[in-house]
Amino acid sequence: MNQLHISVKNKSVIIQEFKVALSEENINLKTLRELCFNGIPFEGGIRALFVTKYYDILVNIHPLFVFVFSKREVYSQFLKEMIIQPGIAKANLGLSREDVTLEDHPLNPNPDSRWNTYFRDNEILLQIDKDVRRLYPDMAFFQRPTDYPCQLILDPQNDYETLRRRVEQTTLKAQTVNRNRSGVTNVSSPGKALNLYPSNEYEGMNEIVGPIYYTFATDPNSQWKEHAEADTFFCFTNLMSENRDNFIKSLDDSQCGITYKMESVYSMLKEKDLELYLKLEEQNIKPQYFTFRWLTLLLSQEFLLPDVIRIWDTLFSDLDRFHFLIVVCCAMLILIRQNLLAGDFTVNMRLLQDYPISDVQTILAKAKDLRDNS
Repeated sequence: MNQLHISVKNKSVIIQEFKVALSEENINLKTLRELCFNGIPFEGGIRALFVTKYYDILVNIHPLFVFVFSKREVYSQFLKEMIIQPGIAKANLGLSREDVTLEDHPLNPNPDSRWNTYFRDNEILLQIDKDVRRLYPDMAFFQRPTDYPCQLILDPQNDYETLRRRVEQTTLKAQTVNRNRSGVTNVSSPGKALNLYPSNEYEGMNEIVGPIYYTFATDPNSQWKEHAEADTFFCFTNLMSENRDNFIKSLDDSQCGITYKMESVYSMLKEKDLELYLKLEEQNIKPQYFTFRWLTLLLSQEFLLPDVIRIWDTLFSDLDRFHFLIVVCCAMLILIRQNLLAGDFTVNMRLLQDYPISDVQTILAKAKDLRDNS
């Protein structure tokens, strides 16, 4: 039986297999990796159980588990030092003009100006605000307030400028304003349009944060829900430490950059399915037309959220996880080879930008087969 099809077992059996593997005095890392590779159950609080009891082992297995309880206190300290204390200090200045001097003022072109720094920070905050608003707009979970808002930020005793207030003060700059011929103004977020090529290194990271936050915030254990924000921060930081080169434009053409990785998908396809490779080359369908999004966002926009998390279980449990992502992308192409061989440029671009197969088990099984037979 293909190992990837173990997930069709009764869920209680799978959960028991995880618990047995974790109860061994000497944990078998190979067994644990295989279990994670085939998907971690959403039920049974298995993810939280891993974190609480087996941190030292899982640091080497699954990036989503890379944090300890002390990190939550560190996160609180970050909030105090970077948001609360500066906000209180600014609030204490009132509406005075102390921040405006002859040497440093809002129109100062000096890149080291405090005002320039303030405006650059605002641009990042506005981008974050847009990204948060457009993250999984069709999922109720992401549209409702959290049950555990950050008390440090919302403490009514603290009267200071929050990051939210800074965003609200410049909201119109984050919106596209259109006026039709009758004079009616329509205000809408430009983020609603599909953007395959993020204009800066910050765009798209929300698609990676979303599944991580969802994993913690929906855990059956309320303790994990309560600290989902802090836990997500450190897990995201750990994941991006491995994936950050994809978002650094100056590295695009280097061996660790995104261009090299996109071309690697076609290099593998050429080896595995020459006919399909030549067809895409003939139609001048370049890998960056679709693999840019697949690779930078770890397939998070191609599938429903539970399926994304399922794919990530397999990716993150693989010792060479980002190479395996390239294998998965190649498998996705081969699985729709008949459609691609029959289609013209327009039809094929639609297929690749709106991938038609939703069964991620089939995709992962094909990827495993490609890897094992390489």
